[in-house]
Amino acid sequence: MATGEAALVAAARAGDAAAFAALVDGYRAELHRHCYRMLGSAHDADDAVQEALLRAWKAVRRFDGRQSVRPWLYRIATNRCLTMIEARGRRELPTDLSPGAAATEDTLWLEPYPDVRLGPEAAAVERESVELAFVAALQELSALQRAVLVLRAVLEFPAREVAELLDTSVAAVNSALQRARDVVARRGPARSQRAELAELGGGVRVLAERYARAWESGDVDAIVAMLADDVRLAMPPMAECYVGPAAVAAALGSGPIHHRWRLLPTMANGQLALAGYRWDDARGLYAGEGLDVLTLRDGRISAITAFLVDDLEAYGLPRTLPGGSR
Repeated sequence: MATGEAALVAAARAGDAAAFAALVDGYRAELHRHCYRMLGSAHDADDAVQEALLRAWKAVRRFDGRQSVRPWLYRIATNRCLTMIEARGRRELPTDLSPGAAATEDTLWLEPYPDVRLGPEAAAVERESVELAFVAALQELSALQRAVLVLRAVLEFPAREVAELLDTSVAAVNSALQRARDVVARRGPARSQRAELAELGGGVRVLAERYARAWESGDVDAIVAMLADDVRLAMPPMAECYVGPAAVAAALGSGPIHHRWRLLPTMANGQLALAGYRWDDARGLYAGEGLDVLTLRDGRISAITAFLVDDLEAYGLPRTLPGGSR
């Protein structure tokens, strides 16, 4: 443990709340990303981190300081996530519902994650591990497998340390890791969106502008021209999944695209996203209503996941746009 951290630990153990805050503040962002991967919801991650840090404060007097603060906090946060998973179940995307399965009013849907919360310090593997396909694949795992995969493969904790964090054996950790990797290999992304965006380079901006113009002009054909042949459209909390350009065109043409829209580009889950603002006659402005997270493959859109999101400030964008905005 570094000298500065040891001093903060000593002060926190003596009841110094300011020292405790200084001790844990540097870990908040990465703990939040960890809880999001585990829970599939930024809002649930907020709750998990808040509860974990409250428990850490209550337990800091018993922290012996023989290990770094970081694994101690991850132990508390992970256990909180495991409890929440047991109580609430897993989150879904319409594209991931089992064949013949139907959503119910109790179905929990995967939520998007603002890239602004990743921060510049997040490593490439961390950015890839919040991509929608990866987080959706994590939801297919048992709670233990999910924790092991994230702690070992994403955060690179040693197997022995993970076994200690989860109160299990190294053999159990290695077994869970292999099973988890097998599932993610089948269900996860074939290629990261980080690689797709890097290959497109300046073409990302062009694609975003084309997508925005098509929506703002109500041009379904222009959107279809940007789609991969096997494109999928999901609009949680609606359970339907539309597959193929014709099905996507019919879904858009049935209503959504006929409203007046303004779209602004942003990033969510390490992916290109477009925030949608719909015209509100009563208020005389465009109100934030949704977020289209785009999955790209070879320069085309292979998936559109349209989330209902009104708090666009979390994505570095305003809640509303004035009537004359473009």
